[in-house]
Amino acid sequence: YVCVHGHFYQPPRENPWLEEIELQDSAYPYHDWNERITAESYGTNARSRLLDGEGRIHKIVNNYERMSFNVGPTLLKWLQDKAPEVYAAILDADQNSIKRFSGHGSAMAQAYNHMIMPLANSRDKYTQILWGIRDFEQRYGRPPVGMWLPETAVDLESLHMMAGLGIEFTVLAPGQAKHFRKGRAWEDVDGEGIDPTRAYYQKLPSGRRINLFFYDGPISRAVAFEGVLDSGDAFRERLLSGFSDAREWPQLVHIATDGESYGHHHRFGDMALGLALEQIDEGDQARLTNYAEYLTNHPAEVEVEIRENTSWSCAHGIERWRSNCGCNTGGHPDWNQEWRAPLRESLDWLRDAVGPQYEAKAREFFTDPWDARNDYINVILDRSDERLQKFFAKHAPALSGEQRTTALELLELQRHALLMFTSCGWFFDDLSGIETTQVLQYAGRVIQLAQKLFGDHLEEQFLERLAAARSNIPENGDGRQVYDKFVRPAVVDLPKVAAHFAVSSLFEDYTNPCRIYCYTADVQDYQRKTAGAAQLAVGRVKLTSLITLESAELTFGVVHFGDHNIIAGVKPHEGQESFAQMEAEALAAFDRADLPETIRLLDRHFGELTYSLGSLFKDEQRKVLETVLAGSLAEAEGAFRGVFEHHAPLMRFLTEISQPLPPAFQSAAELAVTDRLRTALAAEPIEREKVRSALDDVKAWKIELDSSGMAFITQTTLERLGRRFEATPNDMEALRTLEESVGAVKELPFQVDLSDVQNRYWHVLQTHFPAIQRRANSRDEEALAWVEAFRTLGVNLSMRVD
Repeated sequence: YVCVHGHFYQPPRENPWLEEIELQDSAYPYHDWNERITAESYGTNARSRLLDGEGRIHKIVNNYERMSFNVGPTLLKWLQDKAPEVYAAILDADQNSIKRFSGHGSAMAQAYNHMIMPLANSRDKYTQILWGIRDFEQRYGRPPVGMWLPETAVDLESLHMMAGLGIEFTVLAPGQAKHFRKGRAWEDVDGEGIDPTRAYYQKLPSGRRINLFFYDGPISRAVAFEGVLDSGDAFRERLLSGFSDAREWPQLVHIATDGESYGHHHRFGDMALGLALEQIDEGDQARLTNYAEYLTNHPAEVEVEIRENTSWSCAHGIERWRSNCGCNTGGHPDWNQEWRAPLRESLDWLRDAVGPQYEAKAREFFTDPWDARNDYINVILDRSDERLQKFFAKHAPALSGEQRTTALELLELQRHALLMFTSCGWFFDDLSGIETTQVLQYAGRVIQLAQKLFGDHLEEQFLERLAAARSNIPENGDGRQVYDKFVRPAVVDLPKVAAHFAVSSLFEDYTNPCRIYCYTADVQDYQRKTAGAAQLAVGRVKLTSLITLESAELTFGVVHFGDHNIIAGVKPHEGQESFAQMEAEALAAFDRADLPETIRLLDRHFGELTYSLGSLFKDEQRKVLETVLAGSLAEAEGAFRGVFEHHAPLMRFLTEISQPLPPAFQSAAELAVTDRLRTALAAEPIEREKVRSALDDVKAWKIELDSSGMAFITQTTLERLGRRFEATPNDMEALRTLEESVGAVKELPFQVDLSDVQNRYWHVLQTHFPAIQRRANSRDEEALAWVEAFRTLGVNLSMRVD
């Protein structure tokens, strides 16, 4: 038997106050890393290509159906919201695997937010396991049989809790076995670890037992690090090499790696996986299976004892998540990870400081505070009024609206106190990395809620401890400075949401009520005036958190002087009379074009105009800046374009005699030519002749293209056209526009991801093509023209159409 397990996971990246991932420039040209890795791995495994002998795509398969996999719950939530087609493909794969593997689904659960379980306290371990199970049941519609432990970090208490909650097995690294026995005598494990080709069972102190699979270490390493995924044939042979005629039991060769190996870490790794699984499935050397099916047919007969406090990614056990053990990503040989210990100690202290306060305060609302926390996953999964009512009916009946807000804030404090232990905060090389600042943002949310709920000023005590953690980057200093630099600016309260609304309302028209991330804005009054480049807006808005139901009515005033110069004030609404007077006076002063008086009036009303363009949340800030800069950029670009067009003959002469272009000419050429290319690639259809002309100039002027950016623009255009064609396959214009645009891509000097268009073509090929082909066979002229265009498109997409 062969089983390939993929651990598909990304750390939660959402801003803790907005419940959305903000723009991450390091993921360029994508919006954020979840989006990028979905394009490179999660999506490609849902629609993986199998090639024929001529390199054409002859089948598109869902790899998840034939492998074992777990997808982190927080990643599944993101996929559900942001990549619903991929999310649906993963759920469908589990259902189809049940049919394929005699009633046993391939999906495994995962401890909720990838916490290192042996380093957690008992209460947090239990919640992590329970939340992982409940999340799985809600999504897959069945109870999980197996559960993945983050980093395979294991201890007996976690296994005991898993077994008590119905989990039958987990997967570990071979070196995590201490010794084993089938009879009375124990045999120690050394070298590469325990024989991975069978199931084992671990007896637990409670009298329960849990089944364990230890994956094949050498083959897993070869897949992750040694280039086996360069070839599907090589991958298949490497898997089949794990069998031995010397063994007398039904052998299971199984591997476990990060699922991102298949497409993100190794480009086209998903295709190697798809081909290997296809060949094994169709061959007679071994049978594909999953862990649950194998265990049912071949129950564990050999007892094992684990090495507690070990993991698959730290040679020192679990030290990578609490000390400078030497494990790192290897990119900075002069750096150290001494910061890990004080980070762990600071977060442990914060958890232990808020725990008793939570329990005491929560007893005012909940029958059992910790049972309420455990059940809160049902609300996290579905924040509908119906689910919330059901939760309160069970745990806190007869609460007023204000009390419900306090109760939800208590539970949110606990949710973020769990999220702040997400393992990636310690995994990488520096305290100021995005993964570590993310867990510090969760800590910041805990501190904010604790101060509101308990009146406790924990922040200073926390920062005193965190200051012992030092960054390897001198300008980032220590933990206190990292917190000041990356956490404080991210903190959000209702006045800041109101300021965001006020400033952004100058640049876009909101519906009423409207959604601003995880808040609703119900506009009670709004007046906007424009005078030349200047704008004034005053109003009042009722904001409500969709997470805690916290609500407040606030008034605002904002003045835009033109360009990036914006000032705004926000304060609680103090009555209609006061607001109406401010509104009338400010509007009257602005109508007189008396901006100094307008500002003085707003200053007097709000006390201080503390908000600006910098107060906008990151995505909106970028969007507004593009609007603000549009005029200035157009002016600058026009000037550069004029230089280029006026001096192009001279520039060509200089090029012909091998003279380097002066920097001013070179800059003008780069801007003008890349703008022409960008515009042509975004057109519908892609303007082939203009693309050719621009590329000729790129070559002539030796312009360095932003290839990834240009490829992404092209990809976006094609995906838009592909969606249109899939939705209306009979539309000949939609087909020809797509055909023409895909044809243009073959001439580009950079690679464009065609996978989305290929997927949609495959769908039309399976569902729509056969009927039109029959019409074409009957000499239907319209059908013949469609088939010819469709085949041409298929050739350009490297699809086999016969």
